[in-house]
Amino acid sequence: MTEPAISASSELRATARAMVSPGKGILAADESTGTIEKRFKGIGVENTEEHRRSYRDMLFTTPGLGQYISGVILYDETLRQKSYNGTPFPELISRQGVVPGIKVDTGAKPMALCPGETVTEGLDGLSKRCAEYVKLGARFAKWRAVITIGAGIPSRACIVANAHALARYAAICQAAGLVPIVEPEVLMDGNHTIERCEEVTEWTLREVFAALNDQRVKPEEMVLKPSMVVSGKDCPRQAGVGEVAERTLKVLKRTVPAAVPGIAFLSGGQSDELATEHLDAMNRLGAKEGRLPWVLTFSYGRALQQPSLKAWRGSNANVAAAQAALAHRARMNGLAATGKYQADLEKKAA
Repeated sequence: MTEPAISASSELRATARAMVSPGKGILAADESTGTIEKRFKGIGVENTEEHRRSYRDMLFTTPGLGQYISGVILYDETLRQKSYNGTPFPELISRQGVVPGIKVDTGAKPMALCPGETVTEGLDGLSKRCAEYVKLGARFAKWRAVITIGAGIPSRACIVANAHALARYAAICQAAGLVPIVEPEVLMDGNHTIERCEEVTEWTLREVFAALNDQRVKPEEMVLKPSMVVSGKDCPRQAGVGEVAERTLKVLKRTVPAAVPGIAFLSGGQSDELATEHLDAMNRLGAKEGRLPWVLTFSYGRALQQPSLKAWRGSNANVAAAQAALAHRARMNGLAATGKYQADLEKKAA
């Protein structure tokens, strides 16, 4: 009677490890229809279902995508769409040797009695949705919590509520056969110092892992997607790459169980190259201090897609150039995930 559970658990562990394969990272292509409209406006492309399908098709058919990309996070609409040749996107992605995943939360909504703070929703009906997503080909899921630093915030109420929601989501996913990506993002918006970001990030991660433990979530069958410890983007003193790496690693060592197979950082609004530099610095520092218990890699959206989006501009004639731009950023981040990135490689590509 226990054999199926062992088998399912073994499969989840294998998927989680595949998602954080050395030298590979995750492409976040799960922008909502509203978010991708903002991106399309920047390049003068109308936000239609066909344009969204064409854009994602361009990303997913990039030659050699699986060399540096281990997984792709999809949006509900995208999971159900097909490539130009009629192949469902999850199947197309799998053929590249990449694991297809799905964003399952319904967004961060204003939190009652907590001005300026949000709690992520989407738990209602999640078990049923997860069962459908598994049938459609998804093998992992993602849920993003948002923590804002400001005057008098974050509150304990906000951090605890979001930690609990993340943990409930993760438990539901593991029960359904999906590896959960647990994403507690401490926003870089604001004028807070890096010291304040470090404090809030550590607090958040402590609460998240306590809640995960309470909900019986298995750390071996999940991937953490945290923000880096950085200065607020309006802070007069912007911490250097080395300081970001040092403070981020310190927080992770204090809070993340060694059983977690990997940590895939979000870029959180950083520039393409800075996100790569930060990841590289953390891996170099980790190697110097002794082997880290988890793989440090990336799960970037804009920091992977932006150059490709600008090159594409909605034209089939630009597909090759757009795919080359994506392949370059994926390679740069793949090198950073092993501490082998060099800034002069950017110039050579340019």
